[in-house]
Amino acid sequence: MDTSKAPVLGPCGAGTGTAWGAAPFPVIVAQPSGLVVGGNEAGCALLPGVRPGACLRDVAPPWLCDAHERLDGAAGSPAGGPVGDRVFEGRPTRGTGGEVVWWLVEVTGHRLAEAALRTERERTAFLTEASNSLLSSLNVERCTEVTAGLAAGHLADAAVVVAPTTGHRFPVTHCVRGGPVTQSVVEMDPGDVPGLAEALQGFPPVPSRWIDPAAVPAWALPEGFAAPAGSVVVTPLPGHGVPAGALILLRRDGRAAFSEAEEVFARLFAARSGAALSAARMYTEQAHITATLMRELLPPALRRVHGVEFAGGYRASSKADRVGGDFYDVHPGADPARESLAVLGDVCGKGLEAAVLTGKIRNTLQALLPLTDDHERMLGLLNSALLSSHHTRFATLVLASAQRHGTRVRLRLTSAGHPAPLVVRGDGRVEEARTRGSLVGVLPAVKASTAVLELEPGETCLLFTDGITEARGGPLGGEMYGEERLRHALAECAGMPAEAVVERIQMLAAQWAGPTDHDDMAVVAITAPRSPHLTAVHRPAPARCRA
Repeated sequence: MDTSKAPVLGPCGAGTGTAWGAAPFPVIVAQPSGLVVGGNEAGCALLPGVRPGACLRDVAPPWLCDAHERLDGAAGSPAGGPVGDRVFEGRPTRGTGGEVVWWLVEVTGHRLAEAALRTERERTAFLTEASNSLLSSLNVERCTEVTAGLAAGHLADAAVVVAPTTGHRFPVTHCVRGGPVTQSVVEMDPGDVPGLAEALQGFPPVPSRWIDPAAVPAWALPEGFAAPAGSVVVTPLPGHGVPAGALILLRRDGRAAFSEAEEVFARLFAARSGAALSAARMYTEQAHITATLMRELLPPALRRVHGVEFAGGYRASSKADRVGGDFYDVHPGADPARESLAVLGDVCGKGLEAAVLTGKIRNTLQALLPLTDDHERMLGLLNSALLSSHHTRFATLVLASAQRHGTRVRLRLTSAGHPAPLVVRGDGRVEEARTRGSLVGVLPAVKASTAVLELEPGETCLLFTDGITEARGGPLGGEMYGEERLRHALAECAGMPAEAVVERIQMLAAQWAGPTDHDDMAVVAITAPRSPHLTAVHRPAPARCRA
């Protein structure tokens, strides 16, 4: 055997005369059978058991031994795995004598970077999912359930959401990973959980290592969760200027405690959850306020008052608006001997701003009810009130005082810049009330004339806003409904009850306008009802209504 070219082996069989012997990273050399030939200095330092004649499986990690046994041919595929707390990638080459040289390159930093990147991608995807789920609803209860469910499923083994309150009874939401979300109201002291009282006030969270899991009270442990917890994190749910609650994360005993990075990530999730909960609470509060105001701004339901039938109908200019610039009211007389006052008006503009002025006008007129005997004086005082306010809008309206006299109804009608009321007689004739007047809220004084008329049983006086006559639509889509069509429709309703007249006029105007934009529409019908004993004896058949 020619030994002139054989490598000179140093300690541990290190090949001092070989290329791999001087390599700056660990090298292990073994025969295909698994018999160790040797290694360089770095390899022997990494795997102290490496020496000539040793079995590779006795001195090397399993992943390297498995890869060595799979080698077939002149080359092999790289293999990788841990050595202690470090990670290496082994790349095999063939030596001149058929031995396998394993070049071990440390990739610990690279793998850690890959793991960190993968974790960040997963967390980003989770936060995106959480944001979409949380923002899909403005319902406080739904947002709370989503917060607890997502936190239990991705951040811990269980999650508890504590909502803020002013007393000692707190709304609490529990969720265990894989289980249902439950909600309850718990009477408790936030000081029982370290950091909870501060979190409910929006202060920075207490580090989890300062929280004793054994000190967590029973109310904070969801049903089915083993007690005590293994580790606990408490973090605030920051809202829009005010805290939206607190989030308690629980891990079972035996699981790793929350790391600093996990606590930071929990705070990122809490920030999104808190913003969503805060927005939902603000929306709920605004909706409650709006509903309360709407009850005052929406036109009332009308009924028969002192023997006179009243009916009203209102349609806002937009489906998104419930109130607008058109309004009506009926103020019953103190007794049958006093007139009842019906008011129908139209404020310039539409939407919420017009509705605010509408409310002011309605309240002012209610305060002026003692003056209903003098329509012109009422309008003058209302005009002064509007001119002295900061509003720049004007209004038109019509006042109708009605009183039953036997079988008839006596009406006093006063228009202030408003379309004159129409009266349909028993035979189908339609008359216009002779009343005119100036706008309210524009000129220093209001001038108006009052018309007096009587309704026989079955006859109706119709008060309407220009949203009815100026509704554009029809076959070509741009033609106004007009007063002539309104008169014709009203003539067909002779003898109908007040409610039926309102429904008929509203239906025809809405059909004419179709889905196009239109102004607010309001109508009020005042009808002299037929006497029951006369109805059985003689009642002219009403004209047929055409669609």
